[in-house]
Amino acid sequence: MADSAAALTSLLRTSTIQDHNEILKAANAALKSSKGDIETQHTRIVALLKLDRFDDALRAIAEGGDSVEEDCLFEKSYALYKSGQLQEAARALETASASSRSSRPFRHLAAQIAYRAEDFSDAAKAYRLLSQESTGLPGEENDLKINLLAANAQLEWNGFGHLLEELERQPSRDHLEAFETAYNAACTCIARADFTRASVFLKRAQDLCEASEDLSTDEKNSELLPIMVQHAYVLVRLGKEAEAISLHKSIVSSEISEAPTRVIAQNNQIAIGVLGQNPFLAQRLLQQGTKLSNNERLFDYQSSVLRRNEYALDLQAQKFDGVGNSTSKRILECPSPTASVETAGLGVINAAAHTHMQAGTTALKQMLPLLEKRPADIGVLLTIIQLYVQANNPGPALTLLGAFLKRLETASALNYEDVRFMPGLVAVAVALYRLQGRHNSIRTELAKASTHWRTKPKESAASLLREAGVQLLKSSNPEDIASAGETFERLVAKSEGDLTAVAGLVASFATNDYPKIEPYLQKLTPIGRLTAGTDVQGLVDAGLASIPTPTSVSKKRSAEHEPDTTTKRRRKKRLPKNYEEGKQPDPERWLSLRDRSTYRPKGKKGRRRAQEVTQGGTVKVEETLELVGGAGAVKVEKAPGVQTGKKKKKGKK
Repeated sequence: MADSAAALTSLLRTSTIQDHNEILKAANAALKSSKGDIETQHTRIVALLKLDRFDDALRAIAEGGDSVEEDCLFEKSYALYKSGQLQEAARALETASASSRSSRPFRHLAAQIAYRAEDFSDAAKAYRLLSQESTGLPGEENDLKINLLAANAQLEWNGFGHLLEELERQPSRDHLEAFETAYNAACTCIARADFTRASVFLKRAQDLCEASEDLSTDEKNSELLPIMVQHAYVLVRLGKEAEAISLHKSIVSSEISEAPTRVIAQNNQIAIGVLGQNPFLAQRLLQQGTKLSNNERLFDYQSSVLRRNEYALDLQAQKFDGVGNSTSKRILECPSPTASVETAGLGVINAAAHTHMQAGTTALKQMLPLLEKRPADIGVLLTIIQLYVQANNPGPALTLLGAFLKRLETASALNYEDVRFMPGLVAVAVALYRLQGRHNSIRTELAKASTHWRTKPKESAASLLREAGVQLLKSSNPEDIASAGETFERLVAKSEGDLTAVAGLVASFATNDYPKIEPYLQKLTPIGRLTAGTDVQGLVDAGLASIPTPTSVSKKRSAEHEPDTTTKRRRKKRLPKNYEEGKQPDPERWLSLRDRSTYRPKGKKGRRRAQEVTQGGTVKVEETLELVGGAGAVKVEKAPGVQTGKKKKKGKK
């Protein structure tokens, strides 16, 4: 058995490109003779890690006891990280000694764990510190640059790009030297919606990868496919759908080595042109996609997009009840109200399922009771506001939003204040106020939001603070101007490269605190450059321009105003067709036909009817006869000339 240990030692010393299977066999053979040899067990664990047998490596560490686990803390953390157990990997690193944790391998691994756990700010900070402490190791500087760019791109994707310095956010020519840096720089541009520059960087990354002499053919294919998938996405966002479809046809999804990238490629290929497809067929293709294992996972923002795509296809397939139940369950699992964009999106999808994807007043009637059941659902609230705005009726929308914000202000929970002054909700309120021309309400809302976010960490709501400061400067109230000055001071303290904040700071304190603004005057554009080419004397000579005020036109005529004498257009006389000049017209031409003297009715009935209505003719005499037995009475017409009264008796002569 001693020969086995010697063979292992000889193999480790002499091998340059180590065959890890041979090392593992030799280590297993050596451990049969000396099970307690920690160095041999360490060698066996490293060989298992090199062979990507992470579960076996964890099992070997557990079987070795406390001494092996203490000696192999780095290997244990790495195996846990590669198997997807990120929290356990971080806890294992924390149990190491302070000297071990400060070593570069441990710091590299800690940064990788933070990146995969989506703690991108800590990962970027760790990579930044490592890059500042150069060790001269070959390839390490380039790897750190690549990883730092990847962490910065993830910060941009998750809406935390304001945490970065402006130099780190902007891609440079240095990023065009390697295909990895070019690809990560393109991802940063995509996160900032700068798709034109992203397309340029992706083309450069593809060209550099194809021209690389350090990669084999298989390695080139594995690196090129993710670049092509990302480029197809950029082409779609640029409106070049035909080019994106052509590029996707050249991508074989089964050849993509990483399962998460393969899932994204299949989703994007289905999503292109999905509006013209059968939703049932698209749903079936999406369900047949790659399934991820336990140690393979997408980032949260990627999972969110895929989940929304599935819900969208379900809605098109009219699976309204299933989508409604699923989204309601997810919404109720989240704290309410919440600033989560994912939860708000689920609320919108739930509203669409509840109304069967209807719009207009029909959808409003169905969604208002839903908002009463879930009054803290921001997604449903924003959907109702959107429908009101589309109907050109912003009044009820502002009433609903105001009631929601007031409930948040009176709530006792502290985190509700962050939800109350979410930049998105504040922007919606400002937009509705602007539709109604309520500029004072806009300044009041932005002033309250600015006061809230100034008490938070420096990186919070920078865009909202900038807009609030600009609006407060327009006010004539000294308190608003002072609040604008504090806001711009906060922004300048975070980044002196923000010229808008510097200009706002100067404008806020120019009249009452000149020494405070003096250090920043050099950063602003000189007045001479701003007024270059302007004829100042000509403007002075021309005087002040005045805008003519429109006068209201009254419909009433003033007493002094004389009526306009307008010539009336004479109508041409129209004469009958049988008109003969000099002949006297018929004087009865204005009477109806039956009233004229020349009228002669036709037939017996016509002549009798004419005789009855003619003046001086006979008069009808009617008599009412009672029927026997009280059955009623009938009217009969007497013959003409018959006397209706009693016969008069003759008197005496």
